[in-house]
Amino acid sequence: MKTKKQTVKIDEEQYLELQRCFSELLKQCTGVKFKINPEAWYDNQELIQLLFISKRTAQHYRDSKLISFSQVGNKIYYKGENIIALLEGNFIKNKF
Repeated sequence: MKTKKQTVKIDEEQYLELQRCFSELLKQCTGVKFKINPEAWYDNQELIQLLFISKRTAQHYRDSKLISFSQVGNKIYYKGENIIALLEGNFIKNKF
């Protein structure tokens, strides 16, 4: 079932308003970070991307027992709740 494409005409004022709305939406989305699902499992690469850390830093976190993990073969997995616990455990509250 094909749908017929329609052309919608808008005046310049409507176009500029639509453009402004898209620009505002883009600004809001630029600052959006990943939300960590406590129930989900993340592999090592995803942890590195979420926390903006290196592979070596991820290894250090595991060696220092800063984060719990599971290993299946050569693949490392972290539960979302453990990533959140790492972040909350190292949270430094601002004095102001």
